[in-house]
Amino acid sequence: MKGSIPGIPMEDPGEQECTPSDSKRFMSKKWGYLSVIAATLLFGIWNTFNKILLQYLDPIALSAIVYCIAGAFLFTIRFSPINNRIMSFLDADCSAETHISRRDYMILIVTAVSGSVVAPIIYLNGLKMITAVTGSLLMNAEILFIILIGVFFLGETLKRKDIFGFLCLVIGTVFLATNGGSGNLSGNLTGNPGTLLVIVAAFFWSIDTSLSKFLSGKRDLLFVSALKCSIGGLILLSLSILVGSSFNVPMNHLPYLLFIGLVSIGFSFVLVYFAIRKIGSTRTGSLFSLSSLFGAIFAFAILSEPFTLLQLAFGLLMLLGVFILYKNGT
Repeated sequence: MKGSIPGIPMEDPGEQECTPSDSKRFMSKKWGYLSVIAATLLFGIWNTFNKILLQYLDPIALSAIVYCIAGAFLFTIRFSPINNRIMSFLDADCSAETHISRRDYMILIVTAVSGSVVAPIIYLNGLKMITAVTGSLLMNAEILFIILIGVFFLGETLKRKDIFGFLCLVIGTVFLATNGGSGNLSGNLTGNPGTLLVIVAAFFWSIDTSLSKFLSGKRDLLFVSALKCSIGGLILLSLSILVGSSFNVPMNHLPYLLFIGLVSIGFSFVLVYFAIRKIGSTRTGSLFSLSSLFGAIFAFAILSEPFTLLQLAFGLLMLLGVFILYKNGT
């Protein structure tokens, strides 16, 4: 879901300066921080509701429904009378790009396939085998992949003082992947492949995250978000029909589907793009990892899943790593 990782000193070519007036700089950043925090809360509860719906829907069908709902909702807003008011707010203090090039569409397709098709299918299959608490905390592995993509593929560098933050993330991820770190890593992953699937899904979401910064400068964020959701949703829907998935959901569970589609995915996409525009992909990417902790808390509160002190400790260790990288990147 977000951007590149803190600790990378190079200027992000995909980000633009959207606060030309110094008097508006503070408010601009304030809205950026509020947007990403709101997105983390919405995305955090997504995990818990998915766990409930996976009792009735297979991962492909569930992903297809919620992404189609999100795409249809965003397109409805995009072509409604309130679109101009929303666009005016999103572009209140900057001159965003109005043109969407062929290259932008290619990036959009890659992010849609990676983040809206491949990652959700892999993640939801993994989530069926583990608790929503563990699944949420493991999603912090995305930060590790964002670092690696930045260093090895985007020509960015990692500062020496970031190493401790990096190690905090590695240790926390390995602990959660091995269910306590008491056994062999490969043995634990073989015994419960759900953890491995979640980590692989985090990798595909990191590709989405790293490339999304190139789209955040577009003025028509509603259109970009709607198209991304729709591309993913239609591909998933085709796959669901092809494999003969069932779409039967109890009526009392429809609010979960609507919440995920309209709010957790629909709103979150726009909020994250908006946050990247306001505070940059570096800060947005690091702060969005808070959604994993919120997801674990929601799973504990709603599903009464076990949330041990050790899980909390290593989850906080991962957040410490995020904080260190964030501070070094500011």
